[in-house]
Amino acid sequence: MKKVIALILILVIVAAASLSVLSAQGNKETDGRIRIGISKLMAHPALDSIEQGIKDYLGEQGINAVYETQTANGEISTASSIAQLFQTEGKDIVIGIATPTAQALANVFQDIPVVYATVTDPEAAGLTGLENVAGTSDMVPVAQQLAIIEEVTSAKKLGMVYTSAETNGITLMETMQEACNEAGIELITASVSNSSEVMMAAQSIIDRVDAMYVSTDNTVISAIAALSSVCKEASVPLFSADTTSSFGSDVLMAGGFDYYQSGRLTGEVVKRILDGENPEEIGTLYLENLEIYVNLDVAESLGIQIPDSLLEQASYIIRDGAEIEI
Repeated sequence: MKKVIALILILVIVAAASLSVLSAQGNKETDGRIRIGISKLMAHPALDSIEQGIKDYLGEQGINAVYETQTANGEISTASSIAQLFQTEGKDIVIGIATPTAQALANVFQDIPVVYATVTDPEAAGLTGLENVAGTSDMVPVAQQLAIIEEVTSAKKLGMVYTSAETNGITLMETMQEACNEAGIELITASVSNSSEVMMAAQSIIDRVDAMYVSTDNTVISAIAALSSVCKEASVPLFSADTTSSFGSDVLMAGGFDYYQSGRLTGEVVKRILDGENPEEIGTLYLENLEIYVNLDVAESLGIQIPDSLLEQASYIIRDGAEIEI
């Protein structure tokens, strides 16, 4: 009897192992389609637009791909787990949307291409000079943004909430600090480690600033509604580096890039790699053409007059709660 039971157990184990192998093979069987893994730091309008831009561009180029998107919900440990998952599943190419997810993928993959999307400072993030890594950067012209803030508000004290755990958050804070030093403006900062801390951080400095600025810091941008509500309550103008996430908020002005187009540019990097180009030789492609967003409703509530010169440059103007045709 014991021998029978032992034999049954052996058969069960063998069957389970066989199913596991078949399952793994099934995961890899995609009818010849390219297996693309997308690791996204979190869900918010800018990052979602990047993902859509990537897929649309590759689809238009005739790339037959099957996508798997995983979201890290702002957790670096989760980004690492996603990278491990993609390795286990045997992806052909992986894409990291935002710095922490791109870093996690680059740490795991050395043999297949890793593409980063809109990483502010790829060099500081350790993503340059790697044979299998290439991507796009959304490094914004901070000095130009500060000049707009000065022109509109004559601010002498500028507030900024940034993420201390993200390379891009620190880089942009330091870049703004340099710009403020040159302009003779005091930068007052508050750091956060996650999006739930943004409101409290903003409240801690709002009474000491003439204007507030938010960079392309994913954690802070994901809490733009909380940040803008603090600014609205204190009648402090809020300026953003992300036009995409400004819609539906109380951001006064934004100067940034079209993240859907950023996704398309990232898709171009993917296509070039699939066509045989060496990722290291592609390096980093940079976004251009800064877009300006203006909310005239917020301007009126704050008693601020937006110069005609800026309105003429604006890509998006909000009035009476809706975007007007330019």
